Amino acid sequence: MYRAEVIGSMLRPSYLKEARAAFEQGGLSAHDFKRVEDRAVDQVIAMQEGTGVDVVTDGEMRRFLFMGPITETVEGIELVEHDSAMPWSTPEGDVEWTSPAAVTSKLRKVRSMVTEEYSYARARARLALKVTVPSPLVLYGFWSPRHSTAAYKDAFEMFADAAEVGRSEIQELVSLGCEYIQVDAPELATLVDPRVRDWAERLGFGAERMLTEGIDLINAMVEGISGVRLGIHLCRGNNAGMWMASGGYDYIARALFDRATAFDVYFLEYDDARSGSFEPLAAAPDDKQVVLGLVSTKTPALETAQELNARIDEAARVVDRDQLGLSTQCGFASIAAGNPITEADEESKLRLVADTAHAAWG
Repeated sequence: MYRAEVIGSMLRPSYLKEARAAFEQGGLSAHDFKRVEDRAVDQVIAMQEGTGVDVVTDGEMRRFLFMGPITETVEGIELVEHDSAMPWSTPEGDVEWTSPAAVTSKLRKVRSMVTEEYSYARARARLALKVTVPSPLVLYGFWSPRHSTAAYKDAFEMFADAAEVGRSEIQELVSLGCEYIQVDAPELATLVDPRVRDWAERLGFGAERMLTEGIDLINAMVEGISGVRLGIHLCRGNNAGMWMASGGYDYIARALFDRATAFDVYFLEYDDARSGSFEPLAAAPDDKQVVLGLVSTKTPALETAQELNARIDEAARVVDRDQLGLSTQCGFASIAAGNPITEADEESKLRLVADTAHAAWG
């Protein structure tokens, strides 16, 4: 059991962003671009290890989006003029954000992203190495009644195909010896907000179905896999500092804990008042770990160890303290642009996670 956890994505160094732009414009060869990616992975693994956390990732340096193992490895997704704006929020107020892409034809996997990620990072990491795979339901932002229905009559047919892609990536990781896999399922936590539930209902994938058939799809991706630590991460949206939902876990907790049973650990966002109380954690199974995402990746303001310890003590009144761990509430760069913080902020926050967790649990 790890106490000081990371979630996944890390800020991309400026040289990597510049190299990606040059590569996409034809000014850099694939060979040279991959060397730059390698350099960024080396740097971000060393940074994480230096902070003292118990687990590292490759920072998702090779991805444009956190959902890259689906969106960047398949045929069937195109840049289109979308027909439904998603509800998002910023510190200044609510906004509508439109996905620039949609599923337009049957999804077909053309390559494995995690094979490259894990194979390279395994040779560099000295600590436990975790790889993230997106939930198939994250494609709800890529569903368009205008563009997608020619390929799929129903969004859940699309989710099922995406689940097959995700399952194949997980099986590939297992075959390579990966011992820690996390499924990122932010869409589940966004359903705590009535605005999001209304938006999802209008598009044909209502909350009740997402929390039953949807969670079953996610669980089936990892069911039957042994010898691997399996986690599922939920947050309320993480897009360059924006978020998608507000509300406690009361609406989804029972469905999550009763249906996502193949997972060993639940990573739950708890960095501010939008996350609600710890009371819904009373439904968590006694044999699972709950990692509290108490440190924000959305703002440079640095939490204090005293604040975090008080929150851990509060959660421990609901869940056995031995079941708990500590992490950031999400990754630092769910999209390549990253959240509005600096690499120095990122390092300070990870060091705070490590120092606080090790003091709290020893």
